Amino acid sequence: MSSRVSAAARRTTDALLAECGRTYAAEAGIRLRDTPQPLYQLLALSHLLSARIRASVAVAAAQALFAHGMRTPRRMAEATWQQRVDALGEGGYRRYDERTSTQLGEGAELILDVWGGDLRRLRREADGDGEKLREGLQRVPGIGPAGADIFVREVQAVWPETGPWIGAKGIQGAERIGLPTSPDRLAEVARGRDGAAFAAALVRVALDQDLAATVRERARTD
Repeated sequence: MSSRVSAAARRTTDALLAECGRTYAAEAGIRLRDTPQPLYQLLALSHLLSARIRASVAVAAAQALFAHGMRTPRRMAEATWQQRVDALGEGGYRRYDERTSTQLGEGAELILDVWGGDLRRLRREADGDGEKLREGLQRVPGIGPAGADIFVREVQAVWPETGPWIGAKGIQGAERIGLPTSPDRLAEVARGRDGAAFAAALVRVALDQDLAATVRERARTD
């Protein structure tokens, strides 16, 4: 880590990663690689996480969709609307299940039509331009600014040109545990670490006050 980073920030970062340094993709069982299937799974998960619903429910719903074979745009598009609704309900994603089922089907069709089912084509179109990448992602039904940010935050593990990316929710988490809140300073704090795991951990403490308190306490006592 850079010498500009304080000892307190180092301790807090160590505590943060030890307590909750896990991406949401990993939690959902996605073995993220730069290949079409896990990239699509990450986009589906990002869609689910972007709704006003608990992250644990979104992850469970993604796991249910994948367990029922809906791991690729083709398989998602070929599933019936009711099959998607049932899988979402199995994961506890009931408040938005009908609309989300429609969006997942339409989104899968668009990904097949526009990018041949391969989001790496979108990456090539964006050519390192983060805004262009987010605009492309938001062409997919159900993916708004929040969903695009989640995808970019997690995909930086395999598309390094998208990072370092923290996002607004991650900055809230940084403030909660006493880390710097400017993106440039946070990039310094994260240097040499797993950027995707760091960003996801900041989101987790933004969403969970008790977890944030545990991180602060661990940083004080380690």
